[in-house]
Amino acid sequence: MAQANTAKPASEKPAGKAAAPQAKFTTGSTMRHVVVMTLTSAFGLSFMFLVDFLALFWVSQLKVEMLISAIGFAATIQFFVLSVAIGMMIAGVALVSRALGMGKGQRARRISTVILIYSVGIQTVISALTYMFLDPLLGLTGASGETLDVAKSFLMISLPSLPIMAAGMCASAIVRAVGDAWRAMMVTVIGGAVAVVLDPLFIIYWGLGIEGAAMVIVASRLAMAIVGIYWVIVTHNMLARPHRRDFTDFLKPYLAIAVPAVATQLATPFGNWLLVRAIAEHGDSAVAGFGVVSRLTILGFGGIYALSGAIGAIIGQNAGAGLGDRVREAYVDSIKFCVIYTGLTWVLMALCADLIVTAFGLSPEGAEIVKIFCYYAAGTFVFTGALFVANATFNNLGKPVWSTLANWTRDGILMAPLAFGMGAAFGATGVVWAQAVGNTIVGIAAGWVAWRYVKSGRGIEPQRTAKT
Repeated sequence: MAQANTAKPASEKPAGKAAAPQAKFTTGSTMRHVVVMTLTSAFGLSFMFLVDFLALFWVSQLKVEMLISAIGFAATIQFFVLSVAIGMMIAGVALVSRALGMGKGQRARRISTVILIYSVGIQTVISALTYMFLDPLLGLTGASGETLDVAKSFLMISLPSLPIMAAGMCASAIVRAVGDAWRAMMVTVIGGAVAVVLDPLFIIYWGLGIEGAAMVIVASRLAMAIVGIYWVIVTHNMLARPHRRDFTDFLKPYLAIAVPAVATQLATPFGNWLLVRAIAEHGDSAVAGFGVVSRLTILGFGGIYALSGAIGAIIGQNAGAGLGDRVREAYVDSIKFCVIYTGLTWVLMALCADLIVTAFGLSPEGAEIVKIFCYYAAGTFVFTGALFVANATFNNLGKPVWSTLANWTRDGILMAPLAFGMGAAFGATGVVWAQAVGNTIVGIAAGWVAWRYVKSGRGIEPQRTAKT
């Protein structure tokens, strides 16, 4: 099959610097690209969420279950704000990777600069608004009394650092879009490493408790941003002084992907909020158990959560280069990856269920929730993976609204009746089963629709010689 010519004219090379990278996913094994990009992204993403997991673990060593519940409520609020950053990151990957696939390196550099500015600015506004309305927002999650006060104390320290985290995530996305899997991973690994060192010091040995956990999160996010932006600028030369018109010219294509991508990402914390509300009806012990499950989900299934962002660059570059066969191969390989990854993680969680319960010192009710998830519900994440692969396909082939519809069908339409209905019928564990059922139904449907769309060849550029 003929390949798109991605050669860059000499005029694109800025004086004294290496030219912006060209597309690297348009050749070679698509399965290898999927595995390398997803595993490195997963490892990095897992380290990013390891920050929250370690905070929860070390706080649990204080042997006060209420503190675990407070972090669970705080995480629900933070998840909403963070999801906006993830949606903007997805839009950035789609635009940068597609420009590189078309051989437009200089355009990709200017897009990178503009989306970095947009991401930090928008995240600053959202974080400030969230900060102003913390009490009512925490009340909506089901927090009250001392639990609400502790959660608020945690958020008042950690929320202002979300724009810094947005900068780090955007930098990681840009590095991933050019195909540098290792450095994209290391941006978040470094943040996690900071938490590994500082969490026990701040929370336990210096006696700062939950406020110390929040301080470590701020330090971790700052490390991510510094390292990520350094690699974007110095290593890959992927920032360029934008033209004044770039902020308007790129705004429409950026918003065309970012708005539905953000809406898509917000569905997940909304669904999580419904689950927390449903579980809160069964007491603090149930909330503590579900808080552990939430972090196990993110940490253990990092490869599944990473799929959407990781394979977006692969699909985007090949679609931009007009390589429809490779887009289809990447889709199939991504589904295969979902099946293998979920199976291995499920087995590991089932084997470690008792150890996890003991490590967090959960009460019998909280322990039951963790065990139901590890033994049974974790297996349904293969369908969550199918949903994320479908979302990446839609976002990079011109149908981002379809991703929004898929996620909101699960989290906005199905989750409430499932969570509250099954919670009433089967108790706190019914809420865990409700999440599994919703993931299964929507994952199968979205995966089927996405495959039909990929086979149709729509959303893929005709092959051509790229122009700058």
